[in-house]
Amino acid sequence: MPPKHFTLNTGAKIPSIGLGTWQSPPGQVASAVSYALQNGYTLIDGAYCYANEDEVGQGLAEAFSTGKVKREDIFVVSKVWTTYNTRVEEGLDKSLKSLGLDYVDLFLVHWPLLMNPEGNHDRFPTKADGSRDIIQGYNHVDTWKQMEALLKTGKAKAIGVSNYSKLYLEQLLPHATVIPAVNQIENHPGLPQQEIVDLCKEKGIHIMAYSPLGSTGGPLLSAEPVVKIAEKHGVKPSSVLLSYHAPRGSTVLAKSVTPERIKENIESLIDLDEEDQAELKAYSDKLVAEKKWQRFVYPPFGVNFGFPDKQ
Repeated sequence: MPPKHFTLNTGAKIPSIGLGTWQSPPGQVASAVSYALQNGYTLIDGAYCYANEDEVGQGLAEAFSTGKVKREDIFVVSKVWTTYNTRVEEGLDKSLKSLGLDYVDLFLVHWPLLMNPEGNHDRFPTKADGSRDIIQGYNHVDTWKQMEALLKTGKAKAIGVSNYSKLYLEQLLPHATVIPAVNQIENHPGLPQQEIVDLCKEKGIHIMAYSPLGSTGGPLLSAEPVVKIAEKHGVKPSSVLLSYHAPRGSTVLAKSVTPERIKENIESLIDLDEEDQAELKAYSDKLVAEKKWQRFVYPPFGVNFGFPDKQ
């Protein structure tokens, strides 16, 4: 079986699979979180931007109330949103209040940009023409300095980044007193982002992979090597895509609110042998060589974050 945990540069253990909550339907998040925690999951990934941390908190409380789940045994992730990148602790406090927690195990910079903290919307301020209200001239290193200060408060056990390209990491690291524990990125055979993965491995930064299946009904689930490997192991293509990450040393986030799917995602993980891994790598290498990357999550910020597939 794949490893159950990896070790962060803080020394803490992070589970190899977690439940993602982005775009989970309102009214179904709490039950999904509670069910997941009572059925093998120990990592819950959330964010202020998702506007569902109240429900995540309800799910946590419900799981704790059973007596089967203890706070110290689970790993909770949240992220500071772009409208709070100049007031990071305030953003964390809002998340903690919603979650009903005193601390999170990991707090991430969601995206390295600043949207107007005094704009016309708490999360997605817009200009008169309808475009995103982004503050120009912002330096993401300034936000990281505020993140580092959080560690002294005890409200976050570890800090990291999300959606950081190799370029942005190279801008950040020379100024970092604390090396990010994690970089959470979209990652799957259609978007291996190997240049980021390799740099993070070199620097001791753990990769968390979101959108591991690509998009609903997307090309990854029907990709020839994925289907072939699934048939070989007698599992669904989704199991192959979720299992792709453990050999790479990465944590994967599986997203669902359906009890059967939540359970299946964690129970159907398999060990990919060297031949399987080589086939998936060849598939990825071909896409990259032909510049046919498959990125499924890219908000319309109008900012060049330095990702090769977006140049």
